[in-house]
Amino acid sequence: MKDTHFAKDADQSRSEHRVDPDLGISLPPLSRDSFFRGGFEAFQPKDSGHRSGSDALLLAASLPESANGSMAELGAGSSVAAFAALKTNPGLSAVLVEIEPVMAEIARKSLSLPANAEFAERAKVLVANAALAGEERKLSGLADASFNHVIMNPPYNHSDRQASQQPLRALAHQMQDGGLDAWLRTASAILRPGGWVHLIYRAEAIGEIISSMQGRFGAISVIPLHARADEAASRIVVRGKRGSRAKLSILPGIVLHEADGKPTAIADALINGKRGLID
Repeated sequence: MKDTHFAKDADQSRSEHRVDPDLGISLPPLSRDSFFRGGFEAFQPKDSGHRSGSDALLLAASLPESANGSMAELGAGSSVAAFAALKTNPGLSAVLVEIEPVMAEIARKSLSLPANAEFAERAKVLVANAALAGEERKLSGLADASFNHVIMNPPYNHSDRQASQQPLRALAHQMQDGGLDAWLRTASAILRPGGWVHLIYRAEAIGEIISSMQGRFGAISVIPLHARADEAASRIVVRGKRGSRAKLSILPGIVLHEADGKPTAIADALINGKRGLID
């Protein structure tokens, strides 16, 4: 399933935006994209880097109804998943964790948009590596047992795959040393006991996901995502509860597109913040 981009570009600026001369950060050309039918907006790299679409919105939909407390998004990128979660859950606050300073600055710029005023004060951007461990992780700003929820849409490609020639896109798509296990290790460390991890990933990696979650998470649920009804799932959403020993469940799959390519009714509701993946 291709990560279909359901957002409509609200504004497309071809100019570069110089941020802090001392940091030497210059932003690439950006588009200003509207989600949830105008419910919130996000700047995203127009011609380089990863552009969030349905995967980010489906990830946000994996949170329970009226989720509250604190949430971290690991590898936040443009922070569309976190913004969607904050928009639909007024009792939630979020730390947007991103390793790339350019993407972190784009997220900060997005938080200043008037369309995001409703939740901007509940969000903070943190430049940090999601794969750090122990004292290095803590010193980066990710303390133990700090969050009720962790969401993530990790890079899908392993380091042995040929990387994109565009640095921002390569970083977003290429898993670094430590792989998925390092991300789930961090999630386990920063979650409070009983907290939940939520991730969306390639269906073919289900074995790697479950192996990395064992001993850290229980009550694991897997939701297959099908591009069309007659196609095998190519994405899965996985949730797990820190410290639980409850059994794993494979839940009914979600079909995202009709035969003509239009979103199904359930997909339309999910990507527009009208319902959750698990009612």
